[in-house]
Amino acid sequence: MKRSTVEDAIAQLKSLAHAQGYVLPPMADWSRQDWIDRRDAAQELIDRRIGWDVTDYGGGDFASRGLCLLTIRNGTIAERDAGRGQTYAEKLMLSGVGQETPLHAHRHKTEDIINRGGGELVVEIHTLDDAAPHTTVQVDGISGIVTSGERIRLHPGQSIQLPTGVFHRFWAEEAPVLAGEVSGVNDDGEDNVFAEDLPRFSEIEEDAEARHLLVSEYDDVLR
Repeated sequence: MKRSTVEDAIAQLKSLAHAQGYVLPPMADWSRQDWIDRRDAAQELIDRRIGWDVTDYGGGDFASRGLCLLTIRNGTIAERDAGRGQTYAEKLMLSGVGQETPLHAHRHKTEDIINRGGGELVVEIHTLDDAAPHTTVQVDGISGIVTSGERIRLHPGQSIQLPTGVFHRFWAEEAPVLAGEVSGVNDDGEDNVFAEDLPRFSEIEEDAEARHLLVSEYDDVLR
């Protein structure tokens, strides 16, 4: 994935957030040098993988398959396992028109995905089990049974709750979507289960200035 694509995606998320009246936390504007200079004070952010994350899932075609995310808050695995402390996480995501976040589920976390503005967010649900083709999800807090392969269209302000183990993919239609995620503790290293053999993080080709530091770069740059 090209660095220029990473930087463009972050700029687009910032622009859409501004258009929707969503104010980002200060660390969203930190430069790479800011992270280096503040690494001691920001150690909790680093440990919790709070910050920017842009991926094309190794496919090299970000416009058709990819996601730009900003993790705003996150607990630790220890807090999750203990059931106390910060047992929750929050993300902001930019989903492009026709840009698929590929089919996946989570081993531990339940998550709410919220359309915070823009176009429609289409969420497709799968069970991957022919013997159990139905599952239950909540839309705007109301539970309903859906059939594997069914698509749920979220208009701005609407949300869907996806329980642990429910496979799903999503993309925007009509216009890019600023999507929120509220969930249990986020662990992108171990919690994602993809239907395909896909990497969660992308290798970066340095074709432009690296202005923002990605969470996947913390260990190399901030150690």
